[in-house]
Amino acid sequence: MKKLLILLFITSLVSCGASKTVKTKEKTIKGNWVLNKITYSKTGDYNVTLFDDATKECLEGSSWKFVPNNNSGTYNVNGTACETGEREFIFTIQEIDEMSGYYDFLLKPKNNENNIGFRLELSNLSETNMTWKQNLMVNGTPFIINMNFIKQ
Repeated sequence: MKKLLILLFITSLVSCGASKTVKTKEKTIKGNWVLNKITYSKTGDYNVTLFDDATKECLEGSSWKFVPNNNSGTYNVNGTACETGEREFIFTIQEIDEMSGYYDFLLKPKNNENNIGFRLELSNLSETNMTWKQNLMVNGTPFIINMNFIKQ
């Protein structure tokens, strides 16, 4: 009986951890990236503020650092006519569907008084490229913001 309880305890500890696939994604995301391109699913001029922080023009070219062992990171805005500087965030990656490769990515700025996070789809992650998609509804129709990163 004692061995059975120990086995159940160990099994519950292991099952609470992140999946092997998520750990692989976290290992791949580790390091320095540049947000090189932001596109929208519909053509036109849009006044979008991403992460309740900066415009597309300010975030394109920003440098990002991911530290998965404590799920934290920073990004640095350095464009002209932008509020420059480093911002800190925490993030989590959650596997939603292993077959389709769909992963949820939650980014939460640390300096945010409203405790707001931003849910994105981690739609592509390789050793050199990463793509996030943010799915929104604008005037009742789907609108997607694509954010493409290149690893430095």
